[in-house]
Amino acid sequence: MPRLIECPSVIEAAGNLPKRIEEYAGRVNTGHGEVSVARMVSPPGWVEPGQRPEFEEITVVTRGMLRVEYEHGALDVREGQAVVAVPGEWIRYSSPEPEGAEYVAVCLPAFSPDTVHRDAE
Repeated sequence: MPRLIECPSVIEAAGNLPKRIEEYAGRVNTGHGEVSVARMVSPPGWVEPGQRPEFEEITVVTRGMLRVEYEHGALDVREGQAVVAVPGEWIRYSSPEPEGAEYVAVCLPAFSPDTVHRDAE
């Protein structure tokens, strides 16, 4: 029988400004360790610390623009576009434009604070 997820768990986010993370499936909301699916709403000017996660992250931008910095450059991912970050790759996400960004992130295996490996601030 299909399982209805009535609402997400809201999780505190890293970064210089408050960002809303709504986890629909993952370690917190459903106990899934193999995958996490979350909707993110980041305000204009939000920047999170760089990270070198152990998981693959597939991100689909649904509104605005998400900047994804990596060791040798940066990508501006706009509404309707997606980006895939592979495990072990250094990345940093931000939403520098005036409208901020909304996006859905899928992590394989599921996101975990223990496996994201954020840069020291």
